[in-house]
Amino acid sequence: MNNDQLKASLQTLERKINLLLGDHKALKLEVSKLQEENQELHSMLKQKDEQINNFQNKIKISKIVNNIDTEEGNTSELKRKIDDYIKEIDKCIVHLSK
Repeated sequence: MNNDQLKASLQTLERKINLLLGDHKALKLEVSKLQEENQELHSMLKQKDEQINNFQNKIKISKIVNNIDTEEGNTSELKRKIDDYIKEIDKCIVHLSK
């Protein structure tokens, strides 16, 4: 190969390397963004799972309250206390969610 051909080959090679470096940089940036998005989605999923568990606990407590025999004199007081506890738990959950 003569000198001009070597220069042309070298320039072509440099151009290809620069294109590859640009592609590599763009892909690294995209991977970084996707990892951040993945982290956020995992966090959101965890919060949703916690909310579901809290709602399931509320449902269980409500079923317990509704199944209490209403003929007993302390039933209304017990229901009121349990409702107060549920409200307090809800406040704690909201506070922890922030």
